[in-house]
Amino acid sequence: MRWYIPATLATMAFAADLKQDLTLHATFNSSTDAIFAGGDKRLYTAPSYKEQASAQPGIPEDVVLARGQGHSGDALHFLKKNTRAVFYKAERNIHFDPSSWSGTISFWLSLDPETDLEPGFCDPIQVTDKAYNDSAIWVDFTRDEKPRHFRLGVFGNLKDWNPGNTPADKNPAFHKRLIVVEQPPFARGKWTHVAIAFSGLGGGNGSARLYLDGERRGSTPAIKESFQWNLSNGAIRLGVNYVGLMDDVAIFRRALSDDEIALLAKGTF
Repeated sequence: MRWYIPATLATMAFAADLKQDLTLHATFNSSTDAIFAGGDKRLYTAPSYKEQASAQPGIPEDVVLARGQGHSGDALHFLKKNTRAVFYKAERNIHFDPSSWSGTISFWLSLDPETDLEPGFCDPIQVTDKAYNDSAIWVDFTRDEKPRHFRLGVFGNLKDWNPGNTPADKNPAFHKRLIVVEQPPFARGKWTHVAIAFSGLGGGNGSARLYLDGERRGSTPAIKESFQWNLSNGAIRLGVNYVGLMDDVAIFRRALSDDEIALLAKGTF
């Protein structure tokens, strides 16, 4: 005899398994404090990431909790181009392992990139202790393309992959490593799910995948360089130059499967 589990029960069990692997979950419902955190649950603000050491808990005036405007409940709303450091501390909120770093970053965005964003690159999320090109994971909207492209970048120790520190716009190796979505599905009044799954970073043969609305949009070439962090400086950077809504930021200690990310994109987690 074969036993069938009702879809609702299977989904509940699936979600329970995901929650066991959470290291950070911020829903922005009534508070910017994460509802679950392995480390500090507070969201911090500093004048810039060069002044990160002076950060204080809270959000700047042009970032607000938008009541009832989230994918579920409230959301974080960046009212104008955010040039401040807005971040969760990475220590214990990310399961960083310099020899084999794996995990998943999941979040929702609502914006029209063509009309909401101001000139320049925009990174809704960066995870690093230094810079976008040095032991970092990020997604961005490009500066010049019409429509703006959406990209995933995963770069280890700068001296390993780019010893001459060649600028990104003059470095073919930089562009070859990106996952690029030329016509991403973002729109004002619509929520788009973004997920980044990565595995084995720092172990000599790492990789990463980008998903939009549960659909895999690409995988990186092998990522061979080391990843080196000073964990006390590590940050989950939110809304770098961003304008728009953000909701339900979740980080997991392992690279989730295609099916698990599809579950997140259905909003059932």
